[in-house]
Amino acid sequence: MLAPAITNALTIDVEDYFQVSAFAPYIRRDEWDARECRIERNVNRILDMLATRDTRATFFTLGWVAERYPQLVRRIVADGHELASHGYGHERVSDLTPEAFSADVTRAKKLLEDIAGTQVIGYRAPSFSIGTGNLWAFDVLARTGHGYSSSIYPIRHDHYGMPDSPRFAYRLANGMLEIPVTTLRLGKRNLPSSGGGYFRLLPYALSRWMLRRVNRQDREAAVFYFHPWEIDPGQPRVAGIDVKTRFRHYVNIARTESRLQSLLGDFRWGRMDQIFLPRAGAAG
Repeated sequence: MLAPAITNALTIDVEDYFQVSAFAPYIRRDEWDARECRIERNVNRILDMLATRDTRATFFTLGWVAERYPQLVRRIVADGHELASHGYGHERVSDLTPEAFSADVTRAKKLLEDIAGTQVIGYRAPSFSIGTGNLWAFDVLARTGHGYSSSIYPIRHDHYGMPDSPRFAYRLANGMLEIPVTTLRLGKRNLPSSGGGYFRLLPYALSRWMLRRVNRQDREAAVFYFHPWEIDPGQPRVAGIDVKTRFRHYVNIARTESRLQSLLGDFRWGRMDQIFLPRAGAAG
């Protein structure tokens, strides 16, 4: 049975297993093209899954991936999904200067738009790497023609997070819309409730309970995210990584696809732009 009649946002960060930030100390960027790339196969599986459910989503896509698999980008759009940007080379915004960040997002946006023939207005920072130390990034995004961001995760984490930022969509001073990944408020703390490694680690029933609580108690649409490599237990194992990184990346990876199937049946899902922009008075 469906949860309350609220349409939540389903988002996919289109990057391959060797591009995740946690693997950066172990895999050099100049090795990427030599690695077995599995992104096309995995994204097509996701698109097939969504087509079966007649569900639309937002795909935050790396320019690096789009450049090598343009037909995949075109299928995302042809299937009725929103194409959005994940930047070009999956570099953390916190590692870039404003000039380098501007060049990265401009390159990615133009590449995606030229391939797909459609406007790209959404952006998500790799590893949610916009925080208190680089809020200038939102001004760069506004100047480069982006209409909204989904780059802040209002939790405490060892690699990212702004726990004191608003939990739901809000306007920034420059007029841009920030749409955070959803958290559950318990006491004085925000708990991760909407995807990634937490979705793989926690029992599905707990993830479902948290999302339902956001819908019913906060009466807000949730923003859920996952990566194509999370449905791929057959991906090549990266050698030499530390124990924490290995656990975080591979925990319960064989169960993700079945959990996603349950998630698609238990909630209503849609695109970021269609859920949040009309409500914010910024449909376009």
